[in-house]
Amino acid sequence: MNLLEINNTEFKQNMEILYCFPDNTSSCRKEVRSGPGNILLFIVLSCVSVCTVFLNLLVIISISHFKQLHTPTNLLILSLAVADLLVGLIVMPMDIMLLIDSCWYLGNLACCILVVINFLSMSASLCSLVFIAVDRYIAVCDPLLYSTRVTVCKTILFIILGWSFAAFYVIMFCYFNDNLLPSQISSSCNGECVVAMKYSWVVLDLVVSFLTPCSVILVLYSIIFKVARRQAKAVRAVKIGISNNYGPNDSSHVETKAAKKLGTVIFVYLACWIPFYLSSLSVENLTSESMVWTVFGWLVLMNSSVNPLIYAVFYSWFRASCKCIVTCRVFESSSSRFKLF
Repeated sequence: MNLLEINNTEFKQNMEILYCFPDNTSSCRKEVRSGPGNILLFIVLSCVSVCTVFLNLLVIISISHFKQLHTPTNLLILSLAVADLLVGLIVMPMDIMLLIDSCWYLGNLACCILVVINFLSMSASLCSLVFIAVDRYIAVCDPLLYSTRVTVCKTILFIILGWSFAAFYVIMFCYFNDNLLPSQISSSCNGECVVAMKYSWVVLDLVVSFLTPCSVILVLYSIIFKVARRQAKAVRAVKIGISNNYGPNDSSHVETKAAKKLGTVIFVYLACWIPFYLSSLSVENLTSESMVWTVFGWLVLMNSSVNPLIYAVFYSWFRASCKCIVTCRVFESSSSRFKLF
C-alpha cells in the first residue's frame, strides 16, 4: 500500500467519526445506537417511563382530589408518588436520551440539575418508604392510639423533614464528590455529562441509603407480620368458639394476604437496590458512564414504577378513584366528596 492509499484510508476513517459538536475541536465523539436491539430497548424503556408518570399521576390526583383519601398513610403514599414522578418525568427520559445518543447537548448546568433531581428523588423515595413502614407498624401494633399518635399535621411535618433531609443529603453528595457547581462536573470533552463518585462516598452511601433504611424496613415489617399472625390466630380462635360456620379459612385468608403484601414490599425493595450497591463496592471509582451503572441504575429506577403498584393499585380506593378520573367524573362539582370505600 502506497502513501496515497494510506492517506485516503485515514481520511475515510476520519470522515466516519462523528462528533457531538462538529464545529468544536474539543467535542466528544458521538455514538448513535440505532440497531434493532437498541430500538427495542428504546421502546421498552420509553414505555416504562410513560407508565411511571401515568401511574404516579393517578396516585397524586386521587389522593389530592378526594377528601376521603386525606389520611396520614395516603399522604405518605402521595409523597412517595411525587418523588417517583420526578424519576419518570425527568430522570428516565434523560437516561434514555443518553442511551440512544451518547452526547449531552444541554450543558453542565442542566447536567448538574439532573444529578440533583436524580439523587433528591431517590433519597425522598427512600424516606417515604421508611415512613410508610413506621406508619404501618404503629397502625398494626398500637391501633387504639394510632389516631392520636399519627395525625395529618404530624405526617405533613415528617414529610417536610424527609424532603429536607433528602435535599441536605444531595448537597453533601455534590460537595463531597466535587460536583456542587456546574463547572465542577467531570467532563473530559464537550458534550459529556459524567458523574463520578469517590469510593469512600460509595461506602458511606451504602450505609446511609441502603443498610439503614433496609434494616428499618425489614425489622418493622417482620414485627408487623408477627403481630398480624398473632391477631389472625386470636380471631380464628374466637370464631371457632362462637360458631363452626366461622372456620379458620377467613382469618387464614387475611394472614395469607398480609404475608403476600409484606413479602412483595420487601422483595421488590431488595431486588432493586442490592445489585447496584454490590456492584458499586467492586470498583474503586464508579462513574455514570460504566455499563454497571447503566444496568443496575435502571433497576433502581424501576422501583419508581413498581411503588405505585405496591402501595396503591392493591387497594380498592385506588381502583375506584381511577374509574372516576378516567370517566371524567372528577370534573363534577361534588366529586371531591365521593365515597370511594
